[in-house]
Amino acid sequence: MVLLPSYVSIVFVLTTFAAVAFLLKSISSLGPPQLPSKIFLVLLPLWIVFQATLGLGGFYQDQNSIPPTILVFGVLPALLLIVTYFLLFRSSFIEPMPLGPLTLLHVVRIPVEIVLYWLFIGGQIPEVMTFEGRNFDILSGILAPIVYLTALRRAVPGKGILIAYNIVGLILLVNVVAVAVMSLPTPVQQMAFDQPNRAVLFFPYVWLPTIIVPIVLFSHLAALWKLAKGHTA
Repeated sequence: MVLLPSYVSIVFVLTTFAAVAFLLKSISSLGPPQLPSKIFLVLLPLWIVFQATLGLGGFYQDQNSIPPTILVFGVLPALLLIVTYFLLFRSSFIEPMPLGPLTLLHVVRIPVEIVLYWLFIGGQIPEVMTFEGRNFDILSGILAPIVYLTALRRAVPGKGILIAYNIVGLILLVNVVAVAVMSLPTPVQQMAFDQPNRAVLFFPYVWLPTIIVPIVLFSHLAALWKLAKGHTA
């Protein structure tokens, strides 16, 4: 990977841990740790270290693997964990989570988009993955504190605002993830052949698809589930 200014990786690492901190804040509000929380609090640090090890070891840099190793060993296990928690721990883990931290968590998408722009300037991702291309995900980060203040900091929470925000945020997330996958330098690459999405195959940026994106996805799904069940706390 091309050597980038140190501040790029520093900002990204801090952003990753900010996303983790917001999630842990939501979990801490559940009270004394029960089985779902205990399992998660053990798995999360192991997963962070595991992905860092794979990134540093160059495991994801095999550009001939079908399907891409980053999807099989990085993204898929995180998605399976989310599905497992929704199947087994909805009432004990997801529904009691407060909407405040789940909403404010999305402010991390602002520094993520800034880092992506820096990575584009450094030739490590395509322009289409930035806010100058087809990535409008920064809007979710900008709107997060506004939605928090207008929908949650009042006597009667604005359920409609929260539902709309999370649906739009989910769409924006899916959009950029699709672009990122199609831009990976693999045999199934569909776009950005002149400057593919190389950064996420290296540490610390491997944490974007394996840590930050799953946390953001979980936050949207958890919030929508709570709202669908009538929980606005």
